[in-house]
Amino acid sequence: MILVRYILKNHLLPFLFSSFILISVFLLQFMMKFADRLVGKGLSTWVIIQLIIYNLAWMVVLVGPMAVLSATLMAFGSMSQNNEITIMKAAGVNLYKMIVPPLLGSILLALFLVYFNNYVYPDANHSARLLMEDISRKKPTLSLVPGVFSQEVPGYSILAREIDPINNELKHVTIYDNTKSPKINVVIALIGKIYLSSNQKKMIMDLRNGEIHESDNIQPDEYRRLRFDRHKISMPADQFTFEQTAPGGPRGDRELGAHQMLAIVDSLEKIKLDYREELHSKIKLISGIETDRTANDASSSKHVYIKTQQRIKADENNLLSILSRIDYNKKEINRYWVEIHKKYSLPFACIVFVLIGAPLGTMTRKGGFGMAAGISLIFFVIYWAFLIGGEKLADRGLLSPFWGVWNANFVLGILGIFLLIKSAKEKVTINFEFITKLMPQSWKAPQEHDENS
Repeated sequence: MILVRYILKNHLLPFLFSSFILISVFLLQFMMKFADRLVGKGLSTWVIIQLIIYNLAWMVVLVGPMAVLSATLMAFGSMSQNNEITIMKAAGVNLYKMIVPPLLGSILLALFLVYFNNYVYPDANHSARLLMEDISRKKPTLSLVPGVFSQEVPGYSILAREIDPINNELKHVTIYDNTKSPKINVVIALIGKIYLSSNQKKMIMDLRNGEIHESDNIQPDEYRRLRFDRHKISMPADQFTFEQTAPGGPRGDRELGAHQMLAIVDSLEKIKLDYREELHSKIKLISGIETDRTANDASSSKHVYIKTQQRIKADENNLLSILSRIDYNKKEINRYWVEIHKKYSLPFACIVFVLIGAPLGTMTRKGGFGMAAGISLIFFVIYWAFLIGGEKLADRGLLSPFWGVWNANFVLGILGIFLLIKSAKEKVTINFEFITKLMPQSWKAPQEHDENS
């Protein structure tokens, strides 16, 4: 039990450290990707925090298996570097027994991720999509530049020759009001303030010491001038306010749990049977018509021939329509099956990466994060290449969804078992001196010169 706790302790800190680093990288990538959609829209801090929290769901799904591999490499590499692996083997504890604690830990993590993928991840994805749609509909806040007309508010042109950002005051304001066409109102004021109403629906322009000049395009002879000490103009501000949509409505395949997608697949399978029955009945009907046509061929006239050709064309279009519906239905079923299998294949990768990380860690005899990150990156690329390639083939119907999604786990799992058996039977050490042999001589010359000096 002491040995089990010691091995798990060696895994815990690297796992937390790797998870923190990977989530930080994903967060940075996310912010760089969506920064242009968020900047300048006057969003509150809470909205930004909500968006990040919702998007943390897909990061957790990816980071879990990746952190397991890095942590296993670091833990076993460190124990091998400190000769602890050798001591445990001398005490009768082989590599198979050493791998049991992290393997059990990876199984628990995989079960947690299965639950997370089916009940937390879909809702978070749905909320993140709705929030991004709400943000994309929100226009930037009204920006006034001294001496420049702003036409961001529909029906109004606003000019402020001086702006005091400290006191939020506008000086020498001119407003062209085109909302009451064909009449045009020109409002001139010495000072003014602009703010949103309490319900955030209206933008209020509070003006003092000014005039209103009203003219009519239809009746140019009519003209009015009004002077005021204080005048308020209410402008629509819907495009400048942020309204968050309540959860609900249709969901995509990545916004559903496996049990929900299975229900959809079941419905699609029933629709597929209906399409096939329709196809078979149509073929039988066409076959019967063809028999009648053959009997009348001897005495057919030109009119009968034309009618027959039209009927053949219509039957061909009907068959093509049914076949296209069947093909689309099959692709939809495959797409949902791919997402269902991904709910379980990605968590299972935690177990696969333990099988790979443990023997590789003992072989490399390096427990640093740099070495673990480098080796992990290689296997991440291999895993995602298999997964993405298999997913594309499965979506197109060239490969079954099961093999398309699970092929990466099977290939790397077999490789991990082979490395585990190899490492348990004999002492194998991997060094990276071969990389220096591939380096150009000009790169190695300064290093050798420094060593000689």
